[in-house]
Order: sequence, then C-alpha cells, then structure tokens
Amino acid sequence: MEIGLVVHPTNPVGESIRVLTDFARREGRTLVARESDAPRVGAGVALVPEDTFADRVDAVVALGGDGTMLGAMRLVVGRPVPVLGVNHGNVGFLVEVTPDELPDALNRLVDGRFTLEPHSCLDAFCPESGEATVAFNDVVLTAADPWASLTADLVVNGSRHGYYRADAVIACTPTGSTAYNYAAGGPIVSPSAPSITLTPVAPMAGINRPVVLGGADVVGVGGAEVPLRYVVDGAISGMLGPGATLTVTLRPDAVSVVRLDADTHIARSRVKLSLLDLPLKPDQLLELIPARLRDELRSMRGATAAD
Repeated sequence: MEIGLVVHPTNPVGESIRVLTDFARREGRTLVARESDAPRVGAGVALVPEDTFADRVDAVVALGGDGTMLGAMRLVVGRPVPVLGVNHGNVGFLVEVTPDELPDALNRLVDGRFTLEPHSCLDAFCPESGEATVAFNDVVLTAADPWASLTADLVVNGSRHGYYRADAVIACTPTGSTAYNYAAGGPIVSPSAPSITLTPVAPMAGINRPVVLGGADVVGVGGAEVPLRYVVDGAISGMLGPGATLTVTLRPDAVSVVRLDADTHIARSRVKLSLLDLPLKPDQLLELIPARLRDELRSMRGATAAD
C-alpha cells in the first residue's frame, strides 16, 4: 500500500510528516510525494513524478488547509482513493483532523473505523480551446483586464437565460457554497442536493441574484466581446477568447473524503460559519473573554511552549 502525501507550500508540517513516516515504517507502508514537494517532505518519503502520483497511491493525506485539500482532491479525481485532511491552515471546512489527532486517525484508518464522504466536482470545459479542468469548490469568471467588469451570457441546456454584468460570476458545488459564494452573498447548499449555484459578484445589470440549478443541467457562461479569465478553486486559471463560452457540468461522487466523526466535523463547521458572521477579528474575540481567563490561557500557552 502506498500513501500519497500532499503538503502546504509554506506552513510548517514537519511534525505531521514525522508521525506519518513513523506510521509507514511501523505498518509496512510506503509514503510517497511528488518530486515538486521534495524540499518540503525531507528524507523518509519516496519521490515520484507528478504524472504518476495519482496512479500509484492507494490513499492520500493532505497536510494544510482547504486549499491543500482541494489540490489533493483534484489530483485523484475520478479514482476510488480516500483523502484524509490534516488541518495546518486557518479555517478549514474540508479538513477534519488536527495535527494532535493524526496518530489516532492513522490507527483508525488501519482498523477501518471511518466512513467515506463523496464529493461532487464541476467539470469546466472551453470548446473553443479544448481546455478542461475540475473544481471542487468553484469556478470564478472575471474580465481578463484587471479592475474591469464582465458582461457574459448565461445559457442553460442550450437556451439563453439572460446575461450578467458584474465584477465576477461564481459557479460552485454544494461544498463550495461555503467559500467565495458565501462571501458574495450566495446561499449555503446542502451537500445532499446535487446542484450548481451561480452567484454574481457586485452585479450592475442583468441577472443580479444567485441561481441554483439542477445537477444534470449543462451551464454555459461567456460569449463576451472581450477576453475573459476563469479561476478554478482559487488556484488554476485559464482564458476565454472573445465570443468563447465556458461550459460547466456537475460530476457526482468524484472523490471520497475520509470522515472519522461526521457529527463532530459538522458541529465544527457550524461554529466556523457562525464565527465568520461576527464583525470581529480573532484577536478582538479574545477581548470578550474575562481578563482572568485570558491570563490563564496565556500561562498555559507559555508552559506548553516551554515543554
């Protein structure tokens, strides 16, 4: 069994890598990573070419935040490879396990004490250029020129349904409804509802509200007189020439995410969403805690750091 490792490009993940290498040695597994991650993973991890990574691994562990998790999911899209996320990022809606919980999580994986949570993705395709990619959160369409608005037609199942004039148009999965779509005022959609949500950002004319379409619908956005840019999961970008249209469809069950405790994960996500709605920064939230408790927390942190 080969376990694939995907790591955050900058955040410190060394301790989790040590836990994984010890686990792999003890259980007789092979830990592999892409050659591009060589400076981040160190010794004890086998390196493989980028184009063979997905075909070799039997499971993937992503060390980072939601961005790292999305990148890992895109690597194994369409393959029955379980993906476990370990939170070395910030908010982390997709990742479930904290670094301290990783040893127990690995033992549960070996014992089979986990479930698999299927995730859909968007297949984005530009017929004019032949470029295709997948998004687990969203595809965002903007003008190619910085600071310019876009004007683009909306076509659903071959029929035109109006147009957008806005700063951007977001097409998202149910999972991605809590990301940029949520920040732009779009609805939160249940993962159990196969759907594509379209949300305009700062609309000025045309369609000015979010639209939720069915999972079997074929969505086209484009036809602009000027070039447009599309960004996939905030990481991969492509260009649409004048008159070109980006076609978006939903692919169900594109990847399987490991869940050790679904109820706890849902509860944590609910708290994270409620905190995002508060008009306070994290350091300002601390001011709501009584001074005595703040001092105790600082003392505990200091003692932990000293150990």
